[in-house]
Amino acid sequence: MALWDRIRESASQMQTQLIAKKHDLKSGAFRDASMAMCALVAAADGTIDAAERRRVAQLIASNEVLGAFDAEDLRRRFEDNLAKLTADFDFGKVSVLQEIAKTKKKPAEARAVIQIGIVIGGADGDFDKTEQGVVREACYALDLPPHEFDL
Repeated sequence: MALWDRIRESASQMQTQLIAKKHDLKSGAFRDASMAMCALVAAADGTIDAAERRRVAQLIASNEVLGAFDAEDLRRRFEDNLAKLTADFDFGKVSVLQEIAKTKKKPAEARAVIQIGIVIGGADGDFDKTEQGVVREACYALDLPPHEFDL
């Protein structure tokens, strides 16, 4: 199976799993951690261009699991996290990973946040090494084994 197909299949499987759990994913911690994860993946290479920002924002707005939350609120939280990451990537990453770690006590939410990172990273068909790396770091922040997600 070609790499492109594996990435697309993995992202699709993660989205299906998320949809199955969407009724359990309505807490503020999950919302905040999800937006932190989206920003982290979007800025994984240390920069984010306008096209990538729009693409991720569109994915957030159309994601069925995140539909339980106000779209404008999600956008604001995503942009706030991006601002932290673009101002100083290393320092911003610490802050964003702390936000993600707030779901650690609820394993279903923690796993869902990782799955959202994989869905966002794989949406363009290229879940590259830097994106995989930041999702792996989020796994460590949540005490989840990266191999559970094929990372």
